[in-house]
Amino acid sequence: MSFTTMAKQAALASWEGSFNHPFIKELQAGTLDKDIFRYYLIQDHYYLKHFNELYALIAKSTTHPELKALLMENAKNLALGEIAIREDFFSELGITDEEIEHTPIAPTAYHYVSHMYRQLIEGTINSAAASMLPCAWLYQELGDTLITKQSPVPIYQRWIETYAGVEAQEHIQQERALLDELYAASQPDEQTQMIEAFVISSEMELAFWEMAYQKEQWYKNQ
Repeated sequence: MSFTTMAKQAALASWEGSFNHPFIKELQAGTLDKDIFRYYLIQDHYYLKHFNELYALIAKSTTHPELKALLMENAKNLALGEIAIREDFFSELGITDEEIEHTPIAPTAYHYVSHMYRQLIEGTINSAAASMLPCAWLYQELGDTLITKQSPVPIYQRWIETYAGVEAQEHIQQERALLDELYAASQPDEQTQMIEAFVISSEMELAFWEMAYQKEQWYKNQ
């Protein structure tokens, strides 16, 4: 059984939880509170900034030519696509640089990013790459699922369209195939690390929706 098949099976509960979370259900139905979506976008701004940096750091650290090329392409695509589209969302919703700067980073966003950085320090290059996959893969599957029913709120529909389509599917298949190859060539201890890194990231994806839905804050800020 391939790495990505085993990893997704191990993370199935949190994966299904993301599809069934009220944030996702209400976003498609058009009933999601705009303030919740705004909070999500602000926290995601922090997350994507570091996610892009992690692509670059892992690419710089690896000697595997295919992994280096894929991660550098991911960083480029993220900057030109998802991050650029977010700027339009910020403008439409009146999210200013000042608001972003003065909104504390929520615990879940902080912990998720910290988990991926930790893979570079205490894990391996392969486990670091594995920790990055759930975000792109889950969003691609969410996009393909949600696109089948039009959201009545235009900005929510544009968010869905960001992640749907054949191009996104093909890129995820390429990334999955490479990680399957890296896993097969790894020692058992590293294989375990890769599975664990993937599962934790999947659980953090589910926690991220809840973080936004509850407008999660540190205790000192509540």
